[in-house]
Parts: sequence; C-alpha cells; structure tokens
Amino acid sequence: MDLGMIGIGIVAVIGVPLVLMAYSFGTETLISRLPDVTSERMRPWIWLAPALILIVVFYLYPTLRTLLFSFQNADSTAFVGLANYVSIFTDPDMLSTIGNNVLWLVLFVMGTVMFGIIIAILADRVSYENVIKSLIFLPMAISFVAAGVIWRFMYEYQPLGFAQTGTVNALISVLTGDDFEPIPFLQNRSINNIALIIVGIWMWTGFCMVIFSAALKSIPNDWLEAARIDGATEWKVLWYIIVPSIRTTIVVVATTMTINVLKIFDIVYTMTNGNVGTNVIALRMYHEMFQFNHFGRASAIAVFLLVLVIPIMVFNIRNFQADR
Repeated sequence: MDLGMIGIGIVAVIGVPLVLMAYSFGTETLISRLPDVTSERMRPWIWLAPALILIVVFYLYPTLRTLLFSFQNADSTAFVGLANYVSIFTDPDMLSTIGNNVLWLVLFVMGTVMFGIIIAILADRVSYENVIKSLIFLPMAISFVAAGVIWRFMYEYQPLGFAQTGTVNALISVLTGDDFEPIPFLQNRSINNIALIIVGIWMWTGFCMVIFSAALKSIPNDWLEAARIDGATEWKVLWYIIVPSIRTTIVVVATTMTINVLKIFDIVYTMTNGNVGTNVIALRMYHEMFQFNHFGRASAIAVFLLVLVIPIMVFNIRNFQADR
C-alpha cells in the first residue's frame, strides 16, 4: 500500500478527532471567560461555525464558480454571455434530452407514488406484511449502478433462433412460443426510455411504500370501519378517506421523487450511456464536462438543473410549514 495513502488514513482517523476535540475545548474555554450575555450570544455561532465553513467551501463557493463558468467558453478563457444557456433551448439533442426528463418526470413519479400506495395498502391487510415489505424494499439496498447492470442483463436479447439469455425475453419466449421475435429493449427507441423508467420505479417503489405505510398506520381504524358499515366501497374508502388523510405525505413523496428524477444519472449511464435517444440532463452535463471538455455548457446545464430543483424544494419546505 502507498505510504501516502497510509498517512492520509492516519490523519483521517486520528487527526480529525483531535482537531475537533481541540476546537471544542478551546472555544468553550474562550467563551467561559467572556461576560454571560456575550457568551450566550456567541456560543451558537461558535458551534455552527464548522458547519457554516463547510457549507461555504463545498456548496456556496462551487455554486458561484459554476455560475461564473456558465457565462464563459469551453476552456473558461473568454466571456460568452448567455450563449451557453441559449444552446440549452436551441440544440436539438439538448431538447430531446429535456423531453426524456419530462417523460421520466411523469411516468416515474406517477409509477412510484401509485405502486407505493397500492402495495402499502395491500401489505397492511396480510399477516406476512413484514416479509412483503422487505422484498419490495430490497432493491433500495443495492446501488443504482448495480441495479443498472442487473437490468441490462435482464433486458439482453439474442437474434431469432438463438436461446434467449436475457430474463425478460426468455420469459416472454416461454409464454409465447418459438415464433417470438426478441425485443431489443435498450436499442428500440420507441420503448428504451420506458424500459429505463421501469428500472427506476423498481428501485424507488420500496421507499415510497415504507413512507406511505407509516402514514396509513396513523389513520384511525374507526374511520375506515364506519365508512364500510355505512356501505362505502373500498374504492370510496380509498378516495374519500385514505387519500385525504395522507395527502401531505403524498405531496412530500411526490416532490421527493420529482427531485430524484430530475437528477437521474446512474441508471441511464450504466445501461445505455445516453445512447439511442435515452440521454437525460444530468448525464448530458457529465458528457459536456468530461467527454466534450466544454466547461461552459456543462456549467450552464448544472445551473439549469439547479433552477429546476429549487422551486420544488421551496414548495416542499412550505408544505412542511403549513402542515406544522
């Protein structure tokens, strides 16, 4: 092992805790010598200072630098104004990429929320609820890259006449017979984005299910039983009692899924690398930065993505405050 790496490890394991202890002891000693009023005012800021410094160094400064780069050319040597932002809305490939994100936004959010609610309700009615929830939540235990690799093999196909090695095509061929024409799920432009979105839904449905399940537990059983005694169908119970009771949870989960899908990267990068009309905004930013070496356009796309996410986060925060 490299001695430099060993040194970094020693610093991380021993040095960082020592620095934190020294900071804690030193600041408390300093504050204790000040007048009571002054010490009470300074103590919160002293303890917040490390976190604020980290936020400035790793969040605020990079954000401002990215904003600056977005107005510059490829190698950040000349000012180009809004040219990089104009390219976002005029370049056909970029417009296609935005369209793919819109498709992800609609189908992914609807799919995860809908299946999350349905599975949570159904699992709540069986004795083996924990087993079902564990199986549905299991995909969250693996990385997105691993999920992409798994599903890439599952979507694999062989020409007609050969044994299908991909799980999905093999299953369909068993059900339909030998005349089945294998489906190139990741190569067919009419279905490849849908195939990728299915992977995303498979990954995140478990998360939504757990949140909705917790919300369902808070609904008084008396309400549900009274509605059923009065003759309400299960559909009416769902629509008029369950959904209004967990409305805030639905909004929070939907906005969380929206933020996640706007930043979707790993699944698309692993399975198609954005080829065959499957590119998304985050992956396009990566390509501009590391493949085309155009820092200006990459930074503009990053700012564009940030602008899309911020209103959703603000809405989520306001929704929390209103609910409180």
